[in-house]
Parts: sequence; structure tokens; C-alpha cells
Amino acid sequence: MYQSDPDVVLMLSFRDGDEAAFDQLFERWAGPLLRYMERMVGDAATAEELVQEAFFRVHKARSRYEPRARFSTWLYRIATNLALNELKRPRRRHFHEEEENVGLVSQGPSSESEMDARKKGTAVEQALADLPERQRMALWLSAAEGHSYAEVASVLEITEKAVKALVHRGRTALVERLGSYEDDTRTTVRRGVA
Repeated sequence: MYQSDPDVVLMLSFRDGDEAAFDQLFERWAGPLLRYMERMVGDAATAEELVQEAFFRVHKARSRYEPRARFSTWLYRIATNLALNELKRPRRRHFHEEEENVGLVSQGPSSESEMDARKKGTAVEQALADLPERQRMALWLSAAEGHSYAEVASVLEITEKAVKALVHRGRTALVERLGSYEDDTRTTVRRGVA
């Protein structure tokens, strides 16, 4: 059934001894998996370590690999379990300190639209970070990574109905939080003008 998935074909080739197939899987999935892990754990260095651990586990499981789902679903399930374990560690609790985005600084002052976009981006990042873990994971996997509800259900090891509920609650919470951000911004602007 999943033999038409090119990543499953690569994993089966790797299982059968083709080391280059593993390299291709890594090249294809390391970037998207890193973005996902950064969203889940909130720390780039930890996310990189977890991506390496996920691919280590893929490598270690190659002889036992049987395609029961798309390769990406299997990989994200491994990564999600690693992220959840990392988030449960006592040293990780309340570790989310916002880091400033460091980028190229223009010689002139930033335009209002650039500043507003940065503020909105920060508000979205904070709203996502404030969501409960499962809501954040379900929302990110479905909306940002494009996985179907069935695939997300498989990754999170819950029902599709539960995924739909998590995504709905996550979206609702984001709209509410970002709506209050907009209200606060308008109030601040009015006070500054008055």
C-alpha cells in the first residue's frame, strides 16, 4: 500500500543495504524535521540534537522497518516522542525565554510596516509557544507541514477525531490571542496619537 511513497522505497532500499538511500532521506527530511522540532522544544540547539537522535533511531531500526504508514508519518512519530520526552524533563520546564531575532540591520531606520510585521511575528510565535504541547503539535503538523489528520493521528497516537479537536482548539486559541494582540496594538496606537 505505501510502496508508492518514494520515501518508503528509499527506506526499504536502505534496509536492504543501500547506504546512499539513508543519505537521501536525511537530505530530504532533516530541514522540515528541524523546523518542527524547533517549534516543539523552543530551542534550536536542542532541536538539532533531537533531529540527529531521530535519524539515529531510523538508522538503528532499519533491519526491523516495515512500511505500515508513510515514511514521514513514521519519522514524525519518532521525533514527536523525542520532543515530548524532552519537554517532560525537569530542566526544560519554564525554559522558554524569548531570544531576540538577530538579523541584518539596515543603516536607516526600519519602516513602520517592518516593525509591525516583526511585532506580529513575535506575537504569533508567542501565541504558538503558549499552546498546550499536543495542540501545538497537531496544529503545526497539519497546517505547517501539510500532514492529513489521519497522519497526525498516527504521529501523535490518538484518533482523527481527537486531532480535529486539537487543531480546532489550537486555531481558536490563536485567533483569540492574536485578536487581543490587535486590540492592544490599536489601544497603544490611539494613546500615542491622542
